[in-house]
Amino acid sequence: MFKVLFFLALILAAGFGFSWIADRPGDISLVWQGQSYQTTLLVAVTALVALVALVMALWWVIRTLWTSPHSVRRFFRARKRDRGYQALSTGLIAAGAGNALLARKMSARARGLIRADQEPLIRVLDAQTALIEGRHDEARRLYQEMSEDPETRELGLRGLFVEANRLGAHEAARQYAETAAEHAPYLPWAAKATLEYRCRAGHWDDAIRLLDQQRIANVLDRHEADRLKAVLLTARAQDQLEAEPAAARDSALKALKLAKDLVPAAIVAAKAYVREDNLRKAASTLEQVWKIEPHPEIAAAYLRARSGDSAADRLKKAEKLEALKPNNYESLLAVAEAALDAQDFKRARAKAEAAARMGSRERVYLLLADIEEAETGDQGRIRHWMGQALKAPRDPAWVADGHVSERWMPISPVTGRLDAFEWKMPFDQLEGPVEEGSLSQGEQALASLPPISDKAIAESDPIEVIEPDVVVVDRAKSAPKPNADVQSSKPRAAAETAAAASVEAKSQEPFFGRPPDDPGVKDPSLATAEPKTRLKLF
Repeated sequence: MFKVLFFLALILAAGFGFSWIADRPGDISLVWQGQSYQTTLLVAVTALVALVALVMALWWVIRTLWTSPHSVRRFFRARKRDRGYQALSTGLIAAGAGNALLARKMSARARGLIRADQEPLIRVLDAQTALIEGRHDEARRLYQEMSEDPETRELGLRGLFVEANRLGAHEAARQYAETAAEHAPYLPWAAKATLEYRCRAGHWDDAIRLLDQQRIANVLDRHEADRLKAVLLTARAQDQLEAEPAAARDSALKALKLAKDLVPAAIVAAKAYVREDNLRKAASTLEQVWKIEPHPEIAAAYLRARSGDSAADRLKKAEKLEALKPNNYESLLAVAEAALDAQDFKRARAKAEAAARMGSRERVYLLLADIEEAETGDQGRIRHWMGQALKAPRDPAWVADGHVSERWMPISPVTGRLDAFEWKMPFDQLEGPVEEGSLSQGEQALASLPPISDKAIAESDPIEVIEPDVVVVDRAKSAPKPNADVQSSKPRAAAETAAAASVEAKSQEPFFGRPPDDPGVKDPSLATAEPKTRLKLF
């Protein structure tokens, strides 16, 4: 476009110049070797311009004839190169499609048309063809040659890295990845592999330094780099906790600044503060993370921070956690567990039932079973909660690549991926959909809870009331009293009457209409036939 505008401007200027000369006529006289030549100014200018144009045309013709052999040679060389690149392109496409025969044919044609030292893609095509045909030794040789060339070093190291992993030579793969990361930290595959190898070896300082290089090279964005660095700092703090509590505390606090919701970092920082007898800082650190993400490990570390606390003190701490995050599943469970330890069964039951209504999990039903056993000892109700625990989904756990772990780890033991563990429900048990308008599983479990049996009430009653018509029998005395038969006739008659009523009720009721055969569930048919007195056996 610029050239066209320039050409138009040049023509316009020439026309303007000739018009200006035509408006101002004049004569030019030239005397040369006794001859006089006279013409007008316009004719002289036109002749001069024509002479210049003729000279330029002659110069172009002479230059073209002089350089024609080189031009012809360059034309055929360019045509040959184009044919070679066409063969190379076809060969690479064939190699990608798995057509080894066509790839080898195009590789030979490209090598005949283009020099291999001038085009490194020919070696790439040869290596790909060798891999397709199963000639891995030749492919490794070609990759090794490419790794020695500065222009193809990164490609050669990549090929050697893949081949080493295929053969299971992890140490060689690590060396290739580290070499590539050292020369080119912006390569994602090299940086990621080197980072994973250093994490597996526990070289956290080297891993952090490599991560900083990746961030400077813009391989990772800021959010991802901060998260990974927080994980590496937490892993280093875990290793430093036993020998260097102060260094572990600093590393964990740095991790919390980069990722405020990182639960393992908060726990390590709190443990480091406890080792320094700074309970206030430990509690403050755990409370800050609890406000963001309530977690059972945070609650356990918060309640057990001071070993000398009583159960009542732990209950007060649990209530403080609930005040920081009210109406939360983990807050309710923390208070319920602390109340159970403090023998406050009423509060423990209320909080556990509220948690069950909020989310049905195995842990809350096991807690209700413990509360039932400690408070009433009713085996029927205990079995009810245990059955609900068996049917309920599993509690969240640390999961990475399908592996469930009891504790958090910085890398996955399956794939070696950094920051792979997540606090979530395991994949093998997922909670089913809840139909609209139906009761939740927790509400159904509470609604189907059987009543407390009389046996459990009797065992839990500390005062025994013996009415006048009850006979106390002492089994330790073998000799019966003279009036034992007379005195025991009334309760014996009452027992026979109750048994007859029970038999009659069984004969009248259908088989499928009977209540469940559960010793913890009282049979309503026997409720009216039981005597109002109880027999106490010593």
